[in-house]
Amino acid sequence: MDVKERFLHYVSYWTTSDEDNLENGSPRIPSSHRQFDLGKVLEQELRELGLKNVTLTDHCYVYGLLPATAGCENKKSVGFISHMDTAPDFPGRDVKPQCIPDYDGGDVLLAGSGEHLKVSDFPSLKDLKGRTLITTDGTTLLGADDKAGIAEIMTAVEQIIASGKPHGDIWIGFTPDEEVGCGAHLFDLDYFKADFAYTLDGDYEGEVAYDNFNASSADFTVSGVNVHPGEAKDIMVNAALVACEIQSMLPEQETPAHTEGREGFFHLTDMSGDVASAKLSYIVRDHDKASFESRLNKLRTIEVEMNQKYGPKTVSLAITHSYANMLEVIDQHPYVVEIAKKAISNAGLEPLSRPVRGGTDGARLSFMGLPCPNLGTGGYGFHGPYEHISVEGMETAVKIIQNIVAIIAEEA
Repeated sequence: MDVKERFLHYVSYWTTSDEDNLENGSPRIPSSHRQFDLGKVLEQELRELGLKNVTLTDHCYVYGLLPATAGCENKKSVGFISHMDTAPDFPGRDVKPQCIPDYDGGDVLLAGSGEHLKVSDFPSLKDLKGRTLITTDGTTLLGADDKAGIAEIMTAVEQIIASGKPHGDIWIGFTPDEEVGCGAHLFDLDYFKADFAYTLDGDYEGEVAYDNFNASSADFTVSGVNVHPGEAKDIMVNAALVACEIQSMLPEQETPAHTEGREGFFHLTDMSGDVASAKLSYIVRDHDKASFESRLNKLRTIEVEMNQKYGPKTVSLAITHSYANMLEVIDQHPYVVEIAKKAISNAGLEPLSRPVRGGTDGARLSFMGLPCPNLGTGGYGFHGPYEHISVEGMETAVKIIQNIVAIIAEEA
């Protein structure tokens, strides 16, 4: 089975994770039982390829081992990891991919919605001219994030086996719930015995990324005092207005819509409320650790100032850590990046490393003791109806995986 056939098969499975995944105060993993539908398929496929130590856990993690060939048992063991879930930001059920051979480099009609995938919005489309382009029909996301990664890993493993070329131990891992920040929570590093690994969860072909955001979520809860408005003088505390005031205290230009590169932000993701109570939910991001802590302290200061102004316990702030910048770990293991860059160069591309304005399972896994940069899958426009990928881009990712395995086998 080639990478295109695999990819189109995998995206037919509805695996959207669930943001409302708390059970007795802790994350429920997997957050949606439907992720097992794909997990069972991948478990069976790994078995059919002849991998060892194949298992699908009770929490929907899939693991497998391609043992080293004779003479390579002492080579470093490498892992390749992708996630099975798709983002809850946009519908992910009943995906109807559009396959466009010999793409002409122009705007693409998304037949289901009547909208267009525009070159003006995604200039990189011009570089995909002449390829086989796969898009959504505009009514769902595509699922390239991260079923492209899964298809690339599976195809690379199948081709490595068929080639008979020497290799060390190769571990495979597929995780649930990456999109809701829980993909690495129950990842079993006592079972998955790689020395280092790579997530296949990026976009640009030839990318190796290892400088991601520090990330937390932050929730302000406002408790108001609700009395009849005719008798409200010096009594009423309007929680909805306090919530608006809190937002006004944050820098107007430090939002996702006004930042790029290594610039951090405060992102208001949700707000609700009335006179009696209100809630503001944020995600906070910054690459620089000191700047990140400064942002969190800004929120803590707002909590204090609001309570001084409106009375104790009017405002409460809850901050939950999400993930940290893996650069701190990868800097101690530079060879992991150098292997990837060499593999990318051997595939005929210029290696690309840029700040990741997000995070991957690899960020958490790096801090758990498994250095784990992120490789590009060749997909673009994730988390929405404009998601797209080229078959040739996926084939390049397959080659890069094979090159990494070959480089490790050649090392003394």
